[in-house]
Amino acid sequence: MDLRSLLFGAPSLRQEVESCRPALYRVAFSWCHDRALAEDLVQETLLKALSRHAQLRDAERLKGWLFAILNNGFRDHLRRQRVHDDIDELADEMPGTAPTPEDERATAEIVARVRAAIARLPLGQRQVVTLVDLEELSYAEVALALGIPIGTVMSRLCRARATLRDTLTDERASAQVIALGSRR
Repeated sequence: MDLRSLLFGAPSLRQEVESCRPALYRVAFSWCHDRALAEDLVQETLLKALSRHAQLRDAERLKGWLFAILNNGFRDHLRRQRVHDDIDELADEMPGTAPTPEDERATAEIVARVRAAIARLPLGQRQVVTLVDLEELSYAEVALALGIPIGTVMSRLCRARATLRDTLTDERASAQVIALGSRR
């Protein structure tokens, strides 16, 4: 066997692990709402994955395995830190795919409302909804990543989606009432 492979892991595994970095960052950021912490969690996840690559028994489950490591790292962080209820909402710059500034602003407002609604979800629901709906992991992969039963994944997802639907519907109705009142 090649000494380089022994020291640094198989190149294909390194590439696959590295290709998951953006997805890991998106999920980490959605969980903690702190860019620096999200980057640290992802870096820690990648280092652990590469140093413990022998623990991965099925290469098809790489993504779920990485999210499990990320979840464990995030849990460890929460154990070290006191969890605060008021999390600052950070607005990311969205790439301008809309043709007009008005469209970009409307899109940014919708994205901000959705992010804020997701940020208000309890942590368990927020984790499940980001992994299933944003990262498109299966229920089984999410259950493995979070270390919970599949039934818990489904119930948390159902509650999260219902809460998001109610929250976003209420906000939209309130915005329409305000808009109608300003026209009079």
